[in-house]
Amino acid sequence: MAKKIILGTVFIVIAALLQSTVISRLTPIRVVPDIALCILVFIAYTNGAMTGQLTGFFSGILLDFLSFAPLGLNTFIRTLVGAITGFIKDTFFLDTFFLPMALCAGATIFKAMCLFLLHLIFPETVPSYTLLGFTFLIELGMNTLLAPAIFAFLRLFKFFVPRQREES
Repeated sequence: MAKKIILGTVFIVIAALLQSTVISRLTPIRVVPDIALCILVFIAYTNGAMTGQLTGFFSGILLDFLSFAPLGLNTFIRTLVGAITGFIKDTFFLDTFFLPMALCAGATIFKAMCLFLLHLIFPETVPSYTLLGFTFLIELGMNTLLAPAIFAFLRLFKFFVPRQREES
């Protein structure tokens, strides 16, 4: 489990760095997909709540240090996303198309709702989406459409996918 958490955190931080540097320069609009969130959703759904929330916590704290967000904001949201996604592990069959899209869309909506609620409490420090605004809807669409490709890519790394037990 420790190996999955460490490698998952490394993947998430690398994805966050790529999306904030390279991908942000490639998009004609100022909206960037949250690939790091989609990676967290994959790790949490395939490995369970404990791995998901620990990966969310450690990647969130590193992202807090790398960003201008208030310390603990990414940690809080990503820990919750990892825990909730991990709790529904094995509830649905992980197909290659629709479930990754639904999971990443749900995580993006949950992240936006958390940011919105925290913005109501701390309006000066916590940035927020305008729910149903252009930026949020474009990011939601990008995360949803990229989810099957991200999940397929991450399945190539065998250390993220738990081994199936042989039943006798």
